[in-house]
Amino acid sequence: MCGIVGYVGNRRVVPILLEGLRRLEYRGYDSAGLVYHLNNRLVRYRAKGKLANLEAVVDEHVGAASSTGLGHTRWATHGAPTEDNAHPHTDCSGDLVVVHNGILENYSALKAELQAKGHLFTSETDTEVLAHLIEDALTDDLVAAVREALSRVEGSYAVGVLWAGRPDLLVAARNQSPLVMGVTEDACFIASDIPALLPYTREVIFLDDRELVVLGKGEYTILQVDDGAKLVKPVTTIDWNAAMAEKAGYRHFMLKEIFEQPQAILNTISGRIIADTGVVDLPEIGLDHQALKAVERIALVACGTSWHAALVAKYWIEKWAGIPVEVDIASEFRYRHLLVNERVLTIAISQSGETADTLAGIRRATQLGSKVLTICNVVGSTMTREADGVLYTHAGPEIGVASTKAFTCQLTALFLLTLYLGQLRGTIDPATRRYLGGGLIDIAGVINAELPRLQEEIRDLIERYYDARDFLFVGRGLNFPIALEGALKLKEISYIHAEGYAAGELKHGPIALIDRDMPVVALVPKDSTYLKSVSNIEEIKARQGRLVLVGTAGDTHLTSLTEDVLYLPEVLEDLNPLLYTIPAQLLAYEIAHRRGCDVDQPRNLAKSVTVE
Repeated sequence: MCGIVGYVGNRRVVPILLEGLRRLEYRGYDSAGLVYHLNNRLVRYRAKGKLANLEAVVDEHVGAASSTGLGHTRWATHGAPTEDNAHPHTDCSGDLVVVHNGILENYSALKAELQAKGHLFTSETDTEVLAHLIEDALTDDLVAAVREALSRVEGSYAVGVLWAGRPDLLVAARNQSPLVMGVTEDACFIASDIPALLPYTREVIFLDDRELVVLGKGEYTILQVDDGAKLVKPVTTIDWNAAMAEKAGYRHFMLKEIFEQPQAILNTISGRIIADTGVVDLPEIGLDHQALKAVERIALVACGTSWHAALVAKYWIEKWAGIPVEVDIASEFRYRHLLVNERVLTIAISQSGETADTLAGIRRATQLGSKVLTICNVVGSTMTREADGVLYTHAGPEIGVASTKAFTCQLTALFLLTLYLGQLRGTIDPATRRYLGGGLIDIAGVINAELPRLQEEIRDLIERYYDARDFLFVGRGLNFPIALEGALKLKEISYIHAEGYAAGELKHGPIALIDRDMPVVALVPKDSTYLKSVSNIEEIKARQGRLVLVGTAGDTHLTSLTEDVLYLPEVLEDLNPLLYTIPAQLLAYEIAHRRGCDVDQPRNLAKSVTVE
């Protein structure tokens, strides 16, 4: 996982590259580097560690009189995070450089071949092979040499190439790794993600697999990698602005994004449900009504936090739309023997729309005849382009690596989809649909009202728990996936070992872990499983477990079990996952902050996993 930014124009390039890398640092922070043209040569700087280290190295060169360059922030896949392994990588001459996001699967064989020809390698990376392959094919036509090199590599790539022999050009290409162009009247950009472009342009072009672009000052040419055929692609106007990707006074992006959730949920709902009638309208879904009515089974495919959203949706869809649902982790879905056909609707859930395993899974489902619907946050991402239908979450840019508002917007979109399917299939009567739709519209206001109080209470509560070595999270029914999500959030950003369990499974093994040193966060709203949940909590208390309970306001029984109770208003039972996610997020955030962890950029993690 890496971030790429490139620029060709009339402005000084180094500040543009550094700003772009700041906005992409969530994609990788093992090392960083940049390169620019100056006086018919390439000037390259690299640094191990976070971007600040690179900024210190190039500080006195920020004003360099160059207007063409490339930058890169790395998340290591091949080779340790060292300066030698940092991008950009050069050929033997140093006159050609490459930055790369992805994995070249056949790099070992290619490296051996190139070494036999006399090429000298200075890094452990797979990327350096590409620089030498281009060098080997290069005479005076950079584009032809890049195409020749890419024809020989296997695997995924988003790549940017500069050559001292053509200071007016930047060449970029993609295959199975994200790459987006930005265009203005006098400049062109490339980046791994939209936030890097927002300070300069909102006009973007999304490249598809095996496409190559030649960038000049305000002009570009898009080609097929394989045959060199010219392509014409649409320009998309992004409705985010640069301010939406800033911290806006919050200590961390994650905290900002937690507090943005009420508005993000409303954005997801907006224009899609009529409050008075509960009628749901999803015109962009792109799937025939008769085909949706005929669906016999749904396969939900996702990774990580998105998988937890899928687990919640299984409860909803089976209950209200009457369709059997299977939920798969994408990395398993793509490799097992799939019983998927034209009567199965495959729904992919992804914040970025570039998750490698999920993308491979929907491609496999398509081959087997299934229609594919993508639920995604990023307009124009690969997954949205390859699906038969799309349901955008409209969460806006999410910079913190640990997903928050993207998750609650996924839940919101999935509940809307549930109501839509029930509406089409006649499984929800109008009164019930209106009741459920009204509850969904109201939930944003409830969360908005509760956020400040919850943060204050949780900030006090974590003083008794922030130094724990382990945590358990438990819940039943719709709250079981939220227990999984709460445990994941705590693991991701505080580095505390945490596990989520269905509360009824405690006696099947995990209860052996309970003692006076084990904090247990239990989600116990007054719902249809309340009495069973309380029984499980009593079992934990009897074994001296340290209880943190999250329950319904007015439930005084909970305070007889522990002094650490977080109360939430009563909402529709089906919407408890949206509400009960909030304290789980804040608990993880406040513990991580108290422990001095890097909340927005936790170790070993990147925002979107675009390599397998």
